[in-house]
Amino acid sequence: MTSTARPDGAYRADRADATAPARPPGQAPDRAPRPGFRPEVEGLRALASLLVVVYHVWVGRVSGGVDVFFVLSGFLAAGQLTRAAEHGTLDVVARWGRTLRRLLPATAVVLLGTMVASLVWLPPSRWPQTLREVAASTVFAENWRLAADAVDYYAARDAASVVQHFWSLSIQGQFALLFPVAVLAAVALGRRAGSSPRTAVLVLVAVVTATSFVYGVVLTASDQQLAYFHSGTRLWELTAGALLALAVDRLRPALGLRVVLGWLGVAGLVVCGLVLDVEGGFPGYLALWPVLCAAAVLVAGTSGHPAAADQLLAAPAAQYLGRISFPLYLWHWPVLLLALQATHREEPGPLLGAAIILTSLVLAAATEALVERPLGRLAARRPGRAHGYRVAVAALVPVLVVALGWQALTTVLATPQGRLGDPDHPGAAIRQPGFAYRGATPAELLPPAVASYDDWVYYKDAGSGCTWEPYPVLEQCTYVDAPDPAAPAIVLIGDSHMQQFLPAVAPVARERGWRVLTLIRGNCPFSTGSETTGEPECAATNQAAIEHVRATRPALVIADASRNVRRGLTETTPPGFVAAWQAVGAAGVPVLAVRDNPRFDAAPASCIDTWGRGAAKCLVPRDDLYAPTLAVPPGGLPANTSVLDLSDSICDDRWCPPEMGNVLVYLDDNHLTATFSASLAPVVGPRVAALVDR
Repeated sequence: MTSTARPDGAYRADRADATAPARPPGQAPDRAPRPGFRPEVEGLRALASLLVVVYHVWVGRVSGGVDVFFVLSGFLAAGQLTRAAEHGTLDVVARWGRTLRRLLPATAVVLLGTMVASLVWLPPSRWPQTLREVAASTVFAENWRLAADAVDYYAARDAASVVQHFWSLSIQGQFALLFPVAVLAAVALGRRAGSSPRTAVLVLVAVVTATSFVYGVVLTASDQQLAYFHSGTRLWELTAGALLALAVDRLRPALGLRVVLGWLGVAGLVVCGLVLDVEGGFPGYLALWPVLCAAAVLVAGTSGHPAAADQLLAAPAAQYLGRISFPLYLWHWPVLLLALQATHREEPGPLLGAAIILTSLVLAAATEALVERPLGRLAARRPGRAHGYRVAVAALVPVLVVALGWQALTTVLATPQGRLGDPDHPGAAIRQPGFAYRGATPAELLPPAVASYDDWVYYKDAGSGCTWEPYPVLEQCTYVDAPDPAAPAIVLIGDSHMQQFLPAVAPVARERGWRVLTLIRGNCPFSTGSETTGEPECAATNQAAIEHVRATRPALVIADASRNVRRGLTETTPPGFVAAWQAVGAAGVPVLAVRDNPRFDAAPASCIDTWGRGAAKCLVPRDDLYAPTLAVPPGGLPANTSVLDLSDSICDDRWCPPEMGNVLVYLDDNHLTATFSASLAPVVGPRVAALVDR
């Protein structure tokens, strides 16, 4: 499972028919069918939840089931709100309380269980991010947390979060809290214009649906990672369900057509995730497929025909699965990820997959029977605005207590036991000729595993600040200040690998009174070409960097010498790199090109967490990653360029290990920790000094 895995979502809406009176707030979900109750709605929810679980466990893809839940949420909410507006009984504050009462108890139970299980089975290196996402999930903001990470190059993770699936619940929670306000405002404006409440709501949802759909198509084409989690790109799916609720009374297809529509909808949903590239193409126009499939089932309704799909959806098993669909969705994802972690597997296989599904079903049934149903009965006995809010507070308090306790434990474990350079923590110095280790065995790692991912170089806060030249293409920051304005300047240009290389350069600069500047942009190595996809700004940034260097003439430019060091000897020096070195060389500026560090399929720190320090599974043969020497580009190196090969400091003679000298080498799957980078200073400093002093 990788960070690109995107779990579908579910939302536990009231199960009232969109054309019938709303269910009383506390009515238990397992009571006999009510007048106007549409069993195919419950069955559709069951089908969607089953598809979500099966696709995640055995297919390894998302199913489109999230879109079904979005449609159902809008379908049910619009009918209830419109009827309340027509009767003058729309109480937004009371509805918010009912929404919180429905959602938060089961959510709190799952979050509590997930946090406790994560303490046992989740690698400590993944604790901080999990805690951040737990906090976001409790306030219906997980989708924005993931959206921010999607556009933040430095926030990319190599593993999916155990609470990542709360993103869709967050969107639907936002909708449930904001849509009643929008309906109330639309009805008020409609009355001033002489329109009925239904007409006003219809205009509202029609405008929102069209606007959101266009926005979703455009953003998906330009930034699919952001679009996937963005509320604005998903809103049209909820309001499409609302449109259907307002029009369903007028849709009266013939019985034969209803039978066809029902089966087309069911069959279309089953194959959606197999036929469409849901992972790479949603939520653009491709989302029309599951949305229209759900709409087809809802239009078909309860036909009564013995061969209709609604007979299948109305079966007792489907109705029960629909009742537990919300807790089933909440439980299945953490059960899946933690089971894989505990068993050290990447895929569950038939037996483990069946066990995961069975466990999720048992937990869902217990949550529905012991949490949701009793609270529903209690709400029926204690109607009123305040009850839902009291339940919400009672549900969130234990989550907060456990989360704060986990955070305190994380803080304690993140406190370093020692410092770089002491006898226990030589880092890369252990690879120096004649070095004799005199520290303790074993010694604690630096940085501690629980803090490893945060061991970034925060270069913008280190020196005298940053300037944009020209805005907003090129950002120049001062990492090491110099008292003498005429002091030589060293400029590091490129991507985040150059960012992490700064601690290796800083000591010699401070010792000699030199200045260290940065021209860094994530995922943009210094090149005249386009080595990274999805980064159209790189070409403009690098051209601006070349012009800046030509104008300022620093004493030395440091940049990447190669890229894509992976298993299979894939390392290359792109022609664009060489051209960039030549371009600054024309101004008489020397270049130190640094051979890149390896990239892995998963974070080595997580491997240590899982298998233990020194485990063979965490060792990668050096010969699989590095050729003996960096291949010289055709035509040789430019006269102004020399190569710094640190492979002997990052790897030993046989392996490229996750730690060196009791210091973690990598903070994720491809970036050096700031701590390890600092340990490279004795090797890097003399090379830098020789080039600046010549």
